[in-house]
Amino acid sequence: MGHVANAAYVWGIAGALDGRVLLRLEDHDRNRCWPEYESALLEDLDWLGFAPDRGTPAEFRAGPSTFRQSDCEEIYRAALARLSDKAPVYACNCSRRDIGEDGGDAFNQETRYSGRCRDGGLPLADGIGVRVQLAPGPERFGDGLLGEQVQDPSAQCGDLLLRDRVGNWTYHFAVVVDDARQEIDLVIRGCDLLPSTGRQIQLARLLGRANPPLFVHHPLICKSGGVKLSKATGDTGIRELRRQGVPPSAVLGQAAYLTGLLPRPRELQPADLAGLVAAG
Repeated sequence: MGHVANAAYVWGIAGALDGRVLLRLEDHDRNRCWPEYESALLEDLDWLGFAPDRGTPAEFRAGPSTFRQSDCEEIYRAALARLSDKAPVYACNCSRRDIGEDGGDAFNQETRYSGRCRDGGLPLADGIGVRVQLAPGPERFGDGLLGEQVQDPSAQCGDLLLRDRVGNWTYHFAVVVDDARQEIDLVIRGCDLLPSTGRQIQLARLLGRANPPLFVHHPLICKSGGVKLSKATGDTGIRELRRQGVPPSAVLGQAAYLTGLLPRPRELQPADLAGLVAAG
């Protein structure tokens, strides 16, 4: 349901602004992403009535696509080479356990990396992580829903991981490279990703993008205690609702209600979303 809410905001805001929606499959982590997940995602979007303007299901099914991150290895390697010419990039062999020993919870995404490998002189090679040194200081940006924001990425997370030790490109690096090359000028995502925005803006600037996209961070659908929904913790997925006979219009209306786009649940079509956003 949380993914439906994100789609509602993306298609609603794009419709209100006469924009185009790009579908990108962010399967950069090959340990967790499988072809069957891609097929299910495309089927669910089709069932809900969401049709992207770029990165269409037909493009994915035709074979390798520049909208599928796992097909873009050479693009990311070239971007890393460009970045290495402009910023301090170095090899890092630290495990999560190592980072946890530097202070804090090793599995907390906001644990700050201390820079322990910065002067280690390790060679950049496959089988070892890669980081970029971030300069201290504030990054200021506006959020379309939350207003003016100030973050200090160096203080938040330390030097940013670009590729992990098993060769997976990280979310931060892949989306920054893709947003630039695909000319994304508006990023709409959940507010759980708000803390990552400053570091992505700084990374984009290091890669040569002077004017980053605008950002909108929308509310999440949460359980009691403020924990966001997740299939990993047993929350109902779209497939279960489909099997129960719930129509897509009811699923979309419920997601819109739970994130504040509607004052009460009612059935919705994707074409209704632009009007809701404009009215709000």
